[in-house]
Amino acid sequence: MPVFPPLEHVTASEELSATLMYHVERPVLNEVISLLFFRCSSEKAKSVVFGFLPILTWLPSYPLKQYLFGDIVSGISAGVMQLPQGLAYAMLAAVPPVFGLYSSFYPVLLYTFFGTSKHISIGTFAVISLMIGGVAVREAPDSMFAVNGTNASQIVDFEARDARRVEVVVAMTTLVGIIQFVLGLLRFGFLAIYLTEPLVRGFTTAAAVHVSVSQIKYLLGVHTARFNGPLSVVYSLDAVFRNIASTNVVTLIIGLVCTVFLYFIKDLNERFKKKLPIPIPGEIIVVIVSTGISYGMVMSENYGVEVVGKIPTGLLPPKIPDFSVFPSLFPDAFAIAVVGFSIAISLAKIFALKHGYSVDGNQELIALGLCNFMSSFFHTFAVTASMSRSLVQESTGGHTEIAGLLASLLVLLVVVAIGFVFQPLPTAIWLVSFFASVLLGLDYGLVVAMGFAILTVIYRTQW
Repeated sequence: MPVFPPLEHVTASEELSATLMYHVERPVLNEVISLLFFRCSSEKAKSVVFGFLPILTWLPSYPLKQYLFGDIVSGISAGVMQLPQGLAYAMLAAVPPVFGLYSSFYPVLLYTFFGTSKHISIGTFAVISLMIGGVAVREAPDSMFAVNGTNASQIVDFEARDARRVEVVVAMTTLVGIIQFVLGLLRFGFLAIYLTEPLVRGFTTAAAVHVSVSQIKYLLGVHTARFNGPLSVVYSLDAVFRNIASTNVVTLIIGLVCTVFLYFIKDLNERFKKKLPIPIPGEIIVVIVSTGISYGMVMSENYGVEVVGKIPTGLLPPKIPDFSVFPSLFPDAFAIAVVGFSIAISLAKIFALKHGYSVDGNQELIALGLCNFMSSFFHTFAVTASMSRSLVQESTGGHTEIAGLLASLLVLLVVVAIGFVFQPLPTAIWLVSFFASVLLGLDYGLVVAMGFAILTVIYRTQW
């Protein structure tokens, strides 16, 4: 055991040695640390880029021989459905039909790059269109554009009215996109947890009631005011029944025949889905046949049948939205943003579970936000995933987002080249969600339904 001398006997040389400091140079170790840091930074950057642009993860390894044919057939099938639905849902959104075609092109194209679901079909959807239309009618009612300044004569400057409604809808779409994008960045994808299956089913069923009621006046060919807000379904039915004596018989016959035909085609597709290579496109058949008959018989002039009307050829130049209306539109935009995300993520999860891959809820929010925000500069309205088109896209052999890309290109072809052809076209939780959405409207109904779902979860957790 070493013996240390007393402190007073320590020499100067020993003090000097005790205070010496050693500096070790290790250049190899420093280089290794630098390489590891650079590698980790580059991998993180790569992960962020690939997460933001999911197309980079699957496109380089896209198997042409196995997937291309299925994606082509699926894309054409979905694109064929996009056309009539885009025209019809634009009327639900209270804007001219051509804006439905714009909304069936730009967002679908963008989702190919940013989306994580391989099977959902992004584009116009009845529920979202109906919510948008309610806001457009509220912000730009007919009374604002009466030619003589009163409601007595019911003479309305429809061109000015439609132009203003387009401005409102486009601005709201911009706001919807911003809200969805910010929620995605803040990792709010967990909201899907509270969108339980009974809630979504009840909400979508109630939405179907709203859509059906809104179409009754078109089926009968009667002219009534458009209602929105609580009890709008009741007011709409009352207005239709008050004017039922002015029903256009020819319009009614056309509507009933088309409805029966579509039901028959749907039944055939269900019965022979294993034998048919692709579903029979009942919607496009109805569009082509009814457009031809309407044009040949000049139904608009001879029988008073309302038609789609003018569809300009080509794309409009980009335009900056009207930001001044943002404050009055924020509550509606938030509701539409949440509803659109809930529908898209619900469908995405169903197909992901069926085909054995995963979807990122946060990235889906970002993707929808970018689709709506960027597209709004090109005169579109808010979009989400469509149930019917997604089922067709998946059942006809679609494997990747290439199917959606091809569907958007088909719509682009129609807009640029042959849009004018369509101008003569004639126009429990479950219970709480259902009744709230029917009686209060879709936006208030969703709030009530989600609130009830959250309270149910809290109650069951406590007990």
